Amino acid sequence: MTARENGSEQEPVIRDNRKIDPETGTARTGAAAPDAEAPTAEEAPAAVGSDNGADLLAERTADLQRLHAEYANYRKRVDRDRSVVREQAVAGVLTELLPVLDDIGRARDHGELTGGFAKVSELLEATLGKLGLVRYGAKGDPFDPNVHEALLHSYSDDVSEPTCVEILQPGYRMGEQVLRPARVAVAEPDETAAAEAAGADSDSADSGESDQN
Repeated sequence: MTARENGSEQEPVIRDNRKIDPETGTARTGAAAPDAEAPTAEEAPAAVGSDNGADLLAERTADLQRLHAEYANYRKRVDRDRSVVREQAVAGVLTELLPVLDDIGRARDHGELTGGFAKVSELLEATLGKLGLVRYGAKGDPFDPNVHEALLHSYSDDVSEPTCVEILQPGYRMGEQVLRPARVAVAEPDETAAAEAAGADSDSADSGESDQN
């Protein structure tokens, strides 16, 4: 039975796609076989336009900048929290040592701070000073309710404003934080005596004018 009898007049086509020439034994060169199938649109990689590439780059840059800013804020917050925790810890230790400093101060006032104990106390006070502890409160300081605690109150002609006339217990602070207010005796101007003195001066002036008349 021939191909014509089967209803097909086209003879079979045989293509040689071998890369090595069987006769010469050398590699074949040249264009691809004409029947090679070209990649479809779905198989070909999609080309990215210049505008889309620029938009994508700008978006990624903005993401990186935002991430960098968030990380910088996080570092600042962590450093700030760490500093606050450290200050609170140091303040707690210093507050617990204040009674010891009071005993040292009383021993010094009574002349009992001598010998090796004096050296130790000086070293302790110097060390606490390096940690930021400051002692305050002196006779004659203006009274400040924010840093002073008034335990005694009186009136005096020798002051023109509320004044600390005696320091009953020194105060301590660390930086701006008051660890313990200074306990003091406060004297205020005696307004009654001042008014009486002003009245007496006025009476004296009036009587002097009467004598002249």
